[in-house]
Amino acid sequence: MPLYFEDFHAGQEFTSQGRTLTESDVASFAAWSWDTNPVHTDASFAAGTRFGERIAHGLLGVSVAMGLASRLGVFEGSSIALLGIDDWRFRKPLLVGDTVRCRVGILSTRLTGRGDAGILIRRFELLNQRDEIAQEGNIDLMVALRPSGDGRP
Repeated sequence: MPLYFEDFHAGQEFTSQGRTLTESDVASFAAWSWDTNPVHTDASFAAGTRFGERIAHGLLGVSVAMGLASRLGVFEGSSIALLGIDDWRFRKPLLVGDTVRCRVGILSTRLTGRGDAGILIRRFELLNQRDEIAQEGNIDLMVALRPSGDGRP
């Protein structure tokens, strides 16, 4: 059962299941995004970089964070529109083999100007297997109000 605007409040926090980043994830992302920077795709080149190995694309991390948040199920069924990604920071490199989780915190809620939907100001943290924040930022979402006659309080 989806959660609606009325079900969210500042201070709520949701944490996703984990997902391990694979060689296939990085290769596939490079192929469809056309971002074939050797720091992502060339092990010999990447060995000579500050990271010492290939790193996953930063935007792959953003995409995985969005997917993990979707799998939480709390935003599915009531989402109307993604409103933007703000203040996104790449704190730690993502490596093949890292297992990441997404923590989503509700910072604030408000009705739209028309009053026919709600806005969730959400803080995303993409955590690696050591619970270090690899990426973080705000991803705001417009969500539906509870339909009349839903029967929920």
